[in-house]
Amino acid sequence: MRRPVALVVAVILFAEALGIAALNWFMGVVVDRQDMSLAGLDPDRMSVSAKAGAVVFGLYFALCGLVALLVAIRNRPPAGLGRVLLISVAVVHALLGAVSWGLIGWRAFLFMVVVLALVVLLLMTYDRVDGAGGSGAEADGGDEGGSGPVSDAEAEPAQAPGAEAKNDTPPAGPFTPPAPTTP
Repeated sequence: MRRPVALVVAVILFAEALGIAALNWFMGVVVDRQDMSLAGLDPDRMSVSAKAGAVVFGLYFALCGLVALLVAIRNRPPAGLGRVLLISVAVVHALLGAVSWGLIGWRAFLFMVVVLALVVLLLMTYDRVDGAGGSGAEADGGDEGGSGPVSDAEAEPAQAPGAEAKNDTPPAGPFTPPAPTTP
């Protein structure tokens, strides 16, 4: 279930990278050929900035698509910069969806919301599971093998030498000595 979502997100983000880059590049060419200024701005600068925006936003969406593709290939959650990129692309789609409702129409809004939902689904399905359940791959029946249940000694962090234990209660387990009784 998780890999197809990541693959769909990757394909959509790669398609958006091409679409956004082509649209901005086209707008730069149109501004260059019109040779008109907007509020006194230099048309050459507007053309160059539109083309630079095409490259920057195209690379941004392509990088986010690459992160989603790596998540699908590795079948592991994104970490570090990859997770930040996927969260940022979700925020971008939320903002673009809000703007597209008023400027373009409900179909563009629907597309942005669907992509937003897919990115959030990708982030949530690969979210790490804390606690006794193990990792998400183990709980999902993934192909990464676990080392079995974690013992109390492995679960607790190691103490510095010479430091006293903070917990005065004896450890629970099958080898716990019985408490002393008085007659």
